[in-house]
Amino acid sequence: MALVFLPALARMAVCGGTHGNELSGVYVVQEMERQWKEKGECAWPIPVTTVLSNPRAVKECRRYIEKDMNRCFNRATLSSPITDSSPYEVRRAHELNNLLGPKGSTDAIDLICDLHNTTANMGLTLIHYTTSDWVTLHICKYLQTKLTKVPVRVLVLDVPISDAYSLESVSKHGFSIEVGPQPHGVVRADIYTIMKEAVDLTIDWIHKFSSGTVRPNQIWFIIVCRKCVLYQTMLFSGMVFEGGDVEAFRFIKSVDYPRDPETRTLTAAIHPQLQVPVMLLFIIFTQNQHEHVQMIRRWFILESVIFFLSIFITVKY
Repeated sequence: MALVFLPALARMAVCGGTHGNELSGVYVVQEMERQWKEKGECAWPIPVTTVLSNPRAVKECRRYIEKDMNRCFNRATLSSPITDSSPYEVRRAHELNNLLGPKGSTDAIDLICDLHNTTANMGLTLIHYTTSDWVTLHICKYLQTKLTKVPVRVLVLDVPISDAYSLESVSKHGFSIEVGPQPHGVVRADIYTIMKEAVDLTIDWIHKFSSGTVRPNQIWFIIVCRKCVLYQTMLFSGMVFEGGDVEAFRFIKSVDYPRDPETRTLTAAIHPQLQVPVMLLFIIFTQNQHEHVQMIRRWFILESVIFFLSIFITVKY
């Protein structure tokens, strides 16, 4: 275990519309912009930059125009020169890297919170890239403690930051928030409210941490049985920010749907009992057969974007 000292967090960005038809984040950003126009710097206790990440896709209510923007933020793409044939999303990724980064530099914004929706019944999931980002893990713990309406889970992709491809990887710390179920192209009031509350709580934690109301003086981090365990000693004034366990899941593999070997069309659907604690995975269309899986947690089940892309995501407990 190593002793870690963390500086205050001076700047945060809240980004919505990275995928233009995931509307909760779009409307959260628009509401925050309205608050800024109404209250100015008094809108939040810390400096917050709001960003509509993919405005053309938002205008057309499409996931993207030419290329999935959330695959455009690895170093290779950001370091490639822009040409006349560069997709719109690659151009926009360069703009956002200049605005919020540059990625990997000391000038990069302290934290990006990128907002997404899923059609899968996942509750609220925080996705980030490394188990060594103590700031992000503490925020995850804080949200797990404060948000009680839905399950709050943490998914760690464990990808080197140079290869990390999504918007939040531009910042020093950061994560994306996936909230569902919500169909693409619509806004559900309950899903919007959960997302807005998560953003407000993130701002609240950063304010407390950076202002000294809650100041971890020493933070210890170890991995035990695939769980992130945080120990911290506090200097505090009137409030104690408790540490403890952060249960985090890591990606194992993608599982294809059963398919016809010649036509590659689906021959099965997700079993209706998959989202309750049983182990049936698929129900075969033409036979009374089921396929089973080992004891794992399944993610992005019935996510419409990946329904025909041969994958859904599974992670260990």
